[in-house]
Amino acid sequence: MKPTTLSNHAIQINRESIHYPRRLLDLYDPPDSLYIYGDINLLKMPMLAIVGSRNATREGLNSARLFAQALSKAGALIVSGLAKGVDSAAHQATLELGPKYRTAAVLGTGIDLVYPRQNTELSEAIRHQGLLISELPLGTGPKAFHFPRRNRLIAALSLGVVVIEAAERSGSLITARLAADLGREVFALPGLIHNPNSAGCHRLIQQGAKLAFTPNDVLEELDF
Repeated sequence: MKPTTLSNHAIQINRESIHYPRRLLDLYDPPDSLYIYGDINLLKMPMLAIVGSRNATREGLNSARLFAQALSKAGALIVSGLAKGVDSAAHQATLELGPKYRTAAVLGTGIDLVYPRQNTELSEAIRHQGLLISELPLGTGPKAFHFPRRNRLIAALSLGVVVIEAAERSGSLITARLAADLGREVFALPGLIHNPNSAGCHRLIQQGAKLAFTPNDVLEELDF
């Protein structure tokens, strides 16, 4: 079944489409449809997710940039959620490598809306150099319950999830646990033991996540 082109060049694909990512079918509730801005052929690329704190430290943001660029150069499409902090740093760092490097933002709104508003310019850049993806119809605004649903898509699309700075109660931990439940690899960066932003990462490591010091730790584990 061919993709459907909507207003403003948005594309809708359903489960019968050859472009629908098969990895989403690992979910017990895969979306009936996806709404996309960008090149849908990028959905065939191997994806790695980078997620973390909205209130990341400078060190956390630098780590997000380092991992995003290294994993992208290795051939991965970098996936995140367009949130402030680690997500934005990962998207931006990938775009800065040049037009042949791609990133995908999975949204908790319709793809025609930007949340947070401060990422409007970043969202537009991703649209032209990657993908904006949502299961929510055009015009759908941000609601608290949309974001855990977004996180499950990030987890399912990815071969592995890298968590960089996450508090004990963090949406990033939801993504990591969903990824583990789906059989994806979960990686966590350690931090200072008294930094609350690192507490979630340390908890993940205690629970069996792979400790990642460098991007090579991720690439070697996944045999990328």
